[in-house]
Amino acid sequence: MLTLNPRQRDTIVATCIRALPNEGCGLLLGSSDGTVTEVLASANVADSAKVYEIDSRVLLQASRRSEADGQVIVGVFHSHTHSEAYPSPTDVAQAPDPAWHYVVISLRDVPSELRSFRIRDGIIEEEEVTA
Repeated sequence: MLTLNPRQRDTIVATCIRALPNEGCGLLLGSSDGTVTEVLASANVADSAKVYEIDSRVLLQASRRSEADGQVIVGVFHSHTHSEAYPSPTDVAQAPDPAWHYVVISLRDVPSELRSFRIRDGIIEEEEVTA
């Protein structure tokens, strides 16, 4: 289960809307039980509407901040601009950590849809999101 507060959910969605027409993205910091304490927006260095890439400086910042604060990188979020909130084959292939939560936001419809998944060995499992 992934736990976000309403402000964090709004930050994730706003980050993705600001990135249009490209996919928006960022990292989630928190505790190993899936409780998010901080949302770190990132530029999509892939500069693409079809794929995303977290800025290496944001990844370094997240690593340092989580280490200093006793947190972990809980996961990553990104948007799909014209498709459902479900990991694409590219998302699955690029999923770097089986412990992470992979949040996908669909901007295809209003209101936007936010869903979270665990991706392990190419297997996608949806999980509950509480906000």
